Amino acid sequence: MPAPRTLLELEADVARDLDLIAHPRPAWLEPKTAGDRPVLDCLVVGGGQGGLAVAFALRRDKVDNILVVDSAAAGREGPWVTYARMRALRSLKDQTGPDLRIPSLTYQAWHEAQWGPAHFAAMRLIPKELWNDYLVWFRRVTGIPVRNGVTAGRITPARTDDGLPCLSVDTSDGAMLARKVVLATGQEGVGRRWMPDFVEALPKPLRAHAWEEIDFAGLRGKVVAVLGAGASAFDNAAMALEAGAAEVHLFCRRAEPMVVQPYRWLSFAGFLRHMADMPDAWRWRFMAKILGMREGFAQDTYDRANAFPNFTMHVGQPWTGAREAQGRLVLETARGDVTADFAICGTGVRMDPFAVPMLEACADNIALWADRYTPPPEEADDRLLAFPYLAPDSSFVEKRPGETPWIRDIHLFGIGTSMSFGPSGASINAMAIAAPRLAAGVTRGLFEADLPRLHADLMAYDLPQVVLDPRKLDLG
Repeated sequence: MPAPRTLLELEADVARDLDLIAHPRPAWLEPKTAGDRPVLDCLVVGGGQGGLAVAFALRRDKVDNILVVDSAAAGREGPWVTYARMRALRSLKDQTGPDLRIPSLTYQAWHEAQWGPAHFAAMRLIPKELWNDYLVWFRRVTGIPVRNGVTAGRITPARTDDGLPCLSVDTSDGAMLARKVVLATGQEGVGRRWMPDFVEALPKPLRAHAWEEIDFAGLRGKVVAVLGAGASAFDNAAMALEAGAAEVHLFCRRAEPMVVQPYRWLSFAGFLRHMADMPDAWRWRFMAKILGMREGFAQDTYDRANAFPNFTMHVGQPWTGAREAQGRLVLETARGDVTADFAICGTGVRMDPFAVPMLEACADNIALWADRYTPPPEEADDRLLAFPYLAPDSSFVEKRPGETPWIRDIHLFGIGTSMSFGPSGASINAMAIAAPRLAAGVTRGLFEADLPRLHADLMAYDLPQVVLDPRKLDLG
């Protein structure tokens, strides 16, 4: 068939493709209630690319009684038009992601339908704004139900009218009930944005995390210090330079900056599909190496900042302290103090279930890697031991069995899965494998809980598929 030449033609292909792969078609779940309140089969918290991928995988398995909620306004889910300050995605442009490998739903198909194959071929990387537009389109054509402007809060156990376990989720739109909850909350997930305590103690007008809203125009003529040498740190340094900062100093803790990107190495099916199945020692060995290297920055990312003569990169120079002095800040380093007007921390996240309001009722009983595995002394890393230790279906595991059994119905899809499964909910290139795997965990739980009803349905099933001719029957 010829390639679609318009978005309308592509959307017709999408509809046909989804119809062609809709088998098996029968509904297998029954609506549940708790009193006068409906119970969702699954509530997905987070309407960015991860939440959309999981919801799409669930709907392909005929789990239609679902809802995705996101605190952001429609079209502003995830980082792409908020705190993502790169110019383009760092992933390869031919990646597959939430499309789950359906050709008509890929980014490339969407791009070519509007601007043609030659335009896609000439493009090096996907501009982040176009990726955001693609996700908005993907959500619409797949019919995923998303409710924006809804903030999810505390999760507690509940029961359906027929006695099945479910979860009650406090939200800004009222309490919602669901048999399963998926936390597709991206980079934070089971933690919080992290910066050194001595930086966080500074007055707010003097510092920010790289993922916060920053008034870059207000940095014009100022001296800006950036902590970290990952891609996000360089993106923020470049933004400050482009806004007219007088000087930008980027500080790298390492004596040699990380110029290798380990996520490019691991992008093969064996790792992405089966790391979750390996023994703990091997999972730790691989992920400790990968997460210890941190995410390397690309040449384009470096060149964007380095093109400015007023940019300096300081290597082997971590910050050891900070203080305010006459409305400016003084950063302490091993090579002496540095004075600046504003500090940006490109320091990522730290795992901390206690920092997540949704997990308030169970945070102290979520098993961490520290509770399940002791690495060799030479591989020990307290930062990595704080990651949640997840079940094969990406659900939380109890630290003390029996105290909070309901957390088995909370599934995680975000950066917090990294130690257990490798990059899955946090990486576009892993979604085609990771989202169906998580969805299978959700459907397994729903199926298992419904076994008595389904068995009764089977016993009562008497729909004939043949009409016998009694004239041809020998009943003697």
